[in-house]
Amino acid sequence: MYEENANLMLDVLYQDLRRSKTESLLLEIDYMKNDLKHVLYNLDLWTKPERPDRDFVNWLDQVFIYHDPYGVVLIIGAWNYPLALSLLPMAGAIAAGNAVIVKPSEISPASARFIVEYIPKYLDNDAVIIIEGGPQETTKLLSHRFDYIFYTGSTNIGKIIYASAAKHLTPVTLELGGKSPVYIDDTADLEMTVDRILWGKFINAGQTCIAPDYVLCTKEIQEKFIQKSKRILKKWFGDDPQKTPDYSRIVNNRHFSRLQAVLDASRHKIAIGGKYDPGDKFIDLTILTNVDVNDKIMEDEIFGPLLAICVVKDINEALKFINERGKPLVLYVFSSSEKVHKIFASHTSSGSICFNDTIVFTGVHTLPFGGVGSSGIGTYHGKMTYDTFTHRKSCLKRNFFSVGNKLSSLRNPPYNEWKLRIAREVMRKKNIPSFDFFWPVITFVIGCSITYYMLNMQKVQPEVLNGTNATIYS
Repeated sequence: MYEENANLMLDVLYQDLRRSKTESLLLEIDYMKNDLKHVLYNLDLWTKPERPDRDFVNWLDQVFIYHDPYGVVLIIGAWNYPLALSLLPMAGAIAAGNAVIVKPSEISPASARFIVEYIPKYLDNDAVIIIEGGPQETTKLLSHRFDYIFYTGSTNIGKIIYASAAKHLTPVTLELGGKSPVYIDDTADLEMTVDRILWGKFINAGQTCIAPDYVLCTKEIQEKFIQKSKRILKKWFGDDPQKTPDYSRIVNNRHFSRLQAVLDASRHKIAIGGKYDPGDKFIDLTILTNVDVNDKIMEDEIFGPLLAICVVKDINEALKFINERGKPLVLYVFSSSEKVHKIFASHTSSGSICFNDTIVFTGVHTLPFGGVGSSGIGTYHGKMTYDTFTHRKSCLKRNFFSVGNKLSSLRNPPYNEWKLRIAREVMRKKNIPSFDFFWPVITFVIGCSITYYMLNMQKVQPEVLNGTNATIYS
């Protein structure tokens, strides 16, 4: 479906967000394709039962972990990346063997209509069902019992989803958001730092759950940041970003009005940008300086092309600022100091942490993606998506050998001290060394022996041939 309808997907994303071809391909369409290829390449390996280690008491047993599908899964997508945030988890749920109901976001209507029309043409309609609609339809869906619910969206709606799931004890993954902070110190390469922060902030017009929300830095770095930002933004978008085809629009009038109110409340702190056009749903790339914790822009996740800069004295004040707030979905740190990296990794809590770049960590299939605390529950991407939608079922297989049965008889009445002593000794946890190295060592030894044998044969063969030739000549 992805291969045959790439142009149509580009078109619906443009209709909903006026997003450029480059951003739609790299951040959504190709991203979905590559994730799906990763699933297909590895699915046979993932579905094999695991063979975990055993204790001494289970030495004669076989133990496995099977991966069972949960059953019927509900996936509720989001509007900012309307195809990927519905179809990527859907693919993982199908790979894990589940039946799936997908509810795409009505806020991106063209993308929702694409999913409704095209998924049934490519997938089994008894196993995958698409439900179109808004809050009423979602409420109706949540009144039913599902075996798993996967939701991407705001924290407030996430709480409603969680409460509905709790009525049926349904497990959930909640991919939420929050205010993702950025810390910059004086060891960072500021040219690269500004370039990478602005890219992460202004792709999709800032409507990305892991976009940098606010920057923490000293007064000196703030001034340099603004100077470099002016030059970089002009290089990217020219004198009038509204005229460039590379800059997205706000998804609808309600979200535009929300951002406009935030912008107007702090207009006196605008250092770059600040323009907007309600008719075009355009908001300029805007940076605000000397932002205070009480400013409106610091109340909730911005989710738009506005970047706040808060001045801090040092790393300790930055850590205090971050830790006094809800746990973010991601924390960005720009520094050349390994010590600073370790301090932030060990003294903060966030869904993810990324050093010296933004956004790109989500493209690593082997890294789990998800929040913690108010920024979410659970993870996905790559194998983690498959794992999210499977129950790990434990299994022990015991034989009917007489030796094992004799040992097992120690648990049977009548009890006595001798039986108890033997049973406790057998069950006592022992630090048995791992034998994972055994077969590699054996293989190495065999390989060396074969090599040694062949080298000797090469030496012996000429001697035999020379002896044979001498006999013939004589």
